[in-house]
This record gives sequence, C-alpha cells and structure tokens, in this order.
Amino acid sequence: MKTRKNFTTGSPWEDIIGYCRAVKIGDTIEIAGTTAAKDEKGNAIEGLYNQTKAILDKLSAVLNDAGASVQDVVRTRMFLTDISQWEEAAKAHGEVFKDVKPVTTIVEVSKLIDPEILIEIEVTAILSDK
Repeated sequence: MKTRKNFTTGSPWEDIIGYCRAVKIGDTIEIAGTTAAKDEKGNAIEGLYNQTKAILDKLSAVLNDAGASVQDVVRTRMFLTDISQWEEAAKAHGEVFKDVKPVTTIVEVSKLIDPEILIEIEVTAILSDK
C-alpha cells in the first residue's frame, strides 16, 4: 500500500472546504489550484505575468517540501480570466518549464474566487528514478 502525505498551509479554508495544498501518494504529487493575488505584505500583484511568476514560485516551494522539483512536473493546468492575455502566462510558464515541457492546458474561466486573481494553476508531478 502506498503512503499518503498531505501538505497543508494552515489556512482556515483547508478545514472549511476539506482540502490541502498538496497530496503525495507514492511517487505522485498533486498540487491544488494555486493563486497569487497578493504578495507577502498583502499588496495586490499587478498583471498576469507577475501573478503567474508568483504562483510558479509558490508551486516550486511546495514541490520542494514534497521532495520534488519543477523537473518532476508532468502536467500543468492554467485557468485564466482573460484568455486574450494567454501569452503573458505562457511567457512566465515557459521560463520555468521550457526544458521540462509538461503537458499543459490553458483555459478561460468566467471568474475566480477573488476579482484581483487573474490566473490559477494546478500541477501534477511524478518523481522519477533519477
């Protein structure tokens, strides 16, 4: 039987909604939709490119906590509130994943949980036998 490990952030929403930031079972790591509307000081992060970069930094930290890296990512899913700006998200994504090349989905959604949030990203990683 494969061991399950949950990675939490301590957010009260985790218990209210019944979720955690990431789940690792065996060699597979699934990371929940991640956003970056505000920086660590509570200021709004302006622009889709900057939000995407901030999210990818958060995701990298979660992967590291789970014993992985962006090199282990096999799938990303990007949910944008304005698909006409997709190239801004794609540019930031490409800076991180240009050599990894995970399968990627980019879709437009009508809105996310906060109007300042322009993008949400989910990630799947599988640890390889390096």
